[in-house]
Amino acid sequence: MTADRPAFDLVVRGARIVSVHTGEVTPGDVAVRDGRIVSLRPLDAAAYDAAAELVDACGMYALPGFVDAHLHIESSFLTPAAFAPAVLARGTTTVAADPHEIANVGGVAGIRAMLRESAGLALDIFYLVPSCVPSVPGLETAGASIGPGDVRALLRHPRVLGLGEVMDYRGVVAGDARIAGVLAAARSAGRQLRIEGHAPGLRGSDLEAFMAAGVTTDHTKNALDVWREKIRLGMFAQIQAKAVSAELMAALASLPLPPPFALVTDDVAADALVREGHLDHVARLAIEAGLDPLLAVRALTLWPARHLGLVDRGALSPGLRADLVLTDDLRRLAPRVVVAAGRVVARDGRAVAGGRRRAGRWQAWRDSLRLGPAVPFAPAAFAWRLAPPGRAGIRRLPAMGWNGLDNHTEAVAVDLPVAADGSLDWIGRCLQVRMIERYTGRAGQAAGALVGLALDDAAIATTYSHDSHNLTVVGCSPEAMATAANAVVESGGGIAVARGDRVLARLPLPIAGILSDRPLAEVADRAAQVRAAMESVGWRHFNPFMNVATLGLLVSPARKLSDRGMVDVERRAPTPDDAAVALP
Repeated sequence: MTADRPAFDLVVRGARIVSVHTGEVTPGDVAVRDGRIVSLRPLDAAAYDAAAELVDACGMYALPGFVDAHLHIESSFLTPAAFAPAVLARGTTTVAADPHEIANVGGVAGIRAMLRESAGLALDIFYLVPSCVPSVPGLETAGASIGPGDVRALLRHPRVLGLGEVMDYRGVVAGDARIAGVLAAARSAGRQLRIEGHAPGLRGSDLEAFMAAGVTTDHTKNALDVWREKIRLGMFAQIQAKAVSAELMAALASLPLPPPFALVTDDVAADALVREGHLDHVARLAIEAGLDPLLAVRALTLWPARHLGLVDRGALSPGLRADLVLTDDLRRLAPRVVVAAGRVVARDGRAVAGGRRRAGRWQAWRDSLRLGPAVPFAPAAFAWRLAPPGRAGIRRLPAMGWNGLDNHTEAVAVDLPVAADGSLDWIGRCLQVRMIERYTGRAGQAAGALVGLALDDAAIATTYSHDSHNLTVVGCSPEAMATAANAVVESGGGIAVARGDRVLARLPLPIAGILSDRPLAEVADRAAQVRAAMESVGWRHFNPFMNVATLGLLVSPARKLSDRGMVDVERRAPTPDDAAVALP
């Protein structure tokens, strides 16, 4: 050590150090040099005086930095540079992001834009190559397509850890050539890579076929017996907030051996991130539901890091990356001080380093809506007619059945009066969902019915619409639908809520129609206004943004709408025409 260089770059003094290896808590200091932990033993006053920076832990618990093994940065509506300080303040120091939202809009170029934006941030952002772009080929119009060659090229990037969630699980089980090619490209990459899964309810021989194709995880909401089967077979469970329950926590604790698993965030909007938190919030929910706090810490740190192959983090050990969180309470896990790569990046819930706005980086991603002469929309654009019209009477139409517990929509039917010209008398009987493609300038579209939910003369429009991110408009009157749709188009993309001819709230998302160019506080405030407006008109859901966005997610059970028509998710096919029949 040279005379002009301190012995340590950082010393955290007087901590209670939590070992994620044994669960023991021991007093000690954390000494850091060159971004790595070099000592955990108690030091003397001379070492404190010689440190370049000294943090007094005052007996707080020292934990490893939190690792989020599954999330979508785009779901926050923030660019990576704005997202980084927001989650660092909550103790998350490493994430593995699946950028399939921007990939569906901009393909490989969108993924590379996220990689560039993420470079040099204090938050260590890794990526997984989106596996299903578009989600189900031939059934929707997306902005891009990613094939095996693209996968092989992207997997060469040092910050790409594997293949993102394989959502087309039905295609895998059925032996679909396209998804088989993508999986083969990932398996042949020449290094050990992760293949993430998305398979709600999959079990039995279908589950075995899915796993035999190389898929190693699931993060969706499953019944307890399905979770047991998946974990028993060796699938790595990633548990997000909506899946946390006392029953699941008890089931995990009841197993003869505690299985490794991860707590993950998946999709967190900016306002929820500010109001509730990030991984710390998911952990609090799990602990309140009965998960042992020390197991929760493991599920935030060691287990996700090892799953991702990041052997240089996930624990407080000499030689590992110096990512750590100081907290007063192992049950609340509220970060007081956060250190990333040996630098203090947050104190008391506020970032002091970690991100910066990068002006001009996203200029090429503006003005991405290609709707042609369809805009501005007049109310008449949302008149609903059957083609061909058939005869006047009552028609039974396939519909989506809404539920307030998750984002699945049931396959149901609705009876609607139809006039001789095909006009449907739908107002007051159901909500109309209109899916309008945004990429070709032709604005091809389809309409469908949503039942089980009523809105107060209102509509919601959004281009944050999984996975194609086409323009989704859902409402109870043509006037409100036109108002909401026009507000989104005027913003260059985003989310808007309207009542009649008045816009109640909007969140502009001008970058690719899914991201904001504004800082966290402003995006969070706008998102909170939209959330409140949605609730005020009757859309009440624990995650209303995702609830609307997934009306067009063609891999989410059981019936969804694309710009080409209603889709039977289980059959991976259009809803049969004979589902709409004339009734006597």
